[in-house]
Order: sequence, then structure tokens, then C-alpha cells
Amino acid sequence: MSIRLVVTFTAAPGKGAELAKIYKARCTEIMQEPGCEQFEVFQSVVDPDKLVLMERWKDKAALDVHHKVNETRAPLPPGLRVGSGAREDYEYNRTR
Repeated sequence: MSIRLVVTFTAAPGKGAELAKIYKARCTEIMQEPGCEQFEVFQSVVDPDKLVLMERWKDKAALDVHHKVNETRAPLPPGLRVGSGAREDYEYNRTR
């Protein structure tokens, strides 16, 4: 069963566009990982420093591999994010 992740985070004041651009490049790279069905970043139109990552993984095994790959990925440039953000995990059950 697919797993949906919703990760909400905040950019440093005035850095939303820069952070979104960096994540856009990462999204393209991560979408190539086995089992990745969606990995997209969304930037709020109300608060441009608020971003959301929408992820969907084929199963927990694919997500586990992604976490291992993430440990080898270069960190984000310092000073772009505020706090650690919030993550919610869901089982993905298509309703229509």
C-alpha cells in the first residue's frame, strides 16, 4: 500500500523562493528513486515562506531506501529554513 507524506516547513524570512528553487531541483532527483510516485514542493500563495512537500511512496520499503539515500545527500545551505518542520504519514487509499 502506498504511503503519503505531507511535510510542512518554513523558510527563513524572505527566503521562500530560494528554498523552493532548491527543493525543485531535489524533487527532480528524488523522483528518479525506485518506488517514488510523487515528490513535489508547494509554496504558499498567502505566505511565500511556508512550503509543503507532498510525497508518495510505493510502500514502506521504498520509503526506507529513500531515508538511507537522504543520509548521503548534501545538506541544505545554512540559514534557509526555520525549525525542523512537521511531518505527517498516511496510508494512501484512493477514494475516487
